[in-house]
This record gives sequence, C-alpha cells and structure tokens, in this order.
Amino acid sequence: MRKPIAVLLMLAFMALWIWGAATIGMYMTGASVWLQLLYYIVAGFGWILPLRPLLKWMNANAPPEED
Repeated sequence: MRKPIAVLLMLAFMALWIWGAATIGMYMTGASVWLQLLYYIVAGFGWILPLRPLLKWMNANAPPEED
C-alpha cells in the first residue's frame, strides 16, 4: 500500500513544484542569461532532494529483487 500512496504524494508534490518553478521563472525574464540558466538547472533537478525521504519510505521493507 506504500507505493500507491507515495505515487499520489509525488504527483501532488510535482504539480506544486512545476507551478512554483513556472511562477518564479515568469519573473526571471529580466535577469541575466547566466542567472536564468542557474535557476532552470536548480528548478529542473532540485525536485529530487525533497522527494528522497518519500522514495526511501516507499521502498522500505520491500522484498529484495531476484535475478
């Protein structure tokens, strides 16, 4: 039951992350190209850090995969 709950939480988090990144990105149009590049790199990869505990919880107590 952990995986379906985790998937729903991930989808909700990603929707909020995308909304937040797009909202902030809207105000980045006047910034320098390098600042915009840095922002979009952080916004593009930064979502994984907050989700790491959820991913660990989702896979806790999972039986080991067989070869």
